[in-house]
Amino acid sequence: MKKGWCLPTGPSAEFVAAMEDVLEVYHRPADPDRPVVCMDECSKQLIAEIRDPLPPRPGDVAKYDSEYERRGTANLFMAVEPLAGQRTVQVTDQRKRTDWALFILHLLLTVYAKAKVVVLVMDNLNTHPTFPIWI
Repeated sequence: MKKGWCLPTGPSAEFVAAMEDVLEVYHRPADPDRPVVCMDECSKQLIAEIRDPLPPRPGDVAKYDSEYERRGTANLFMAVEPLAGQRTVQVTDQRKRTDWALFILHLLLTVYAKAKVVVLVMDNLNTHPTFPIWI
């Protein structure tokens, strides 16, 4: 039987405790003094069209050629506060610790400047610190 996702084989008590902690965070009520913000990042390929698309006929869609010119990549940082409907996106040339730190600093000093504490939910990518951040 094929599964879309599953827990690692024989999850440890430490893994289950961490998972329960995250699930508890998602059940917290909305609180502007302690917003729960989910953060992630991804790389996107930048491309340009080689040929102009064919103009659409009435009732049809424009037709684009499958060939393109590669124009490098860009990184997107995104923070979402689901209970408030708040989303913040920042595009950077790269994804390094300093880029991540500057994005988080932007969130703390501008988007969530009035919050007492920001609860940040994120994965364990190597550019993320594994300790609390106090500013």
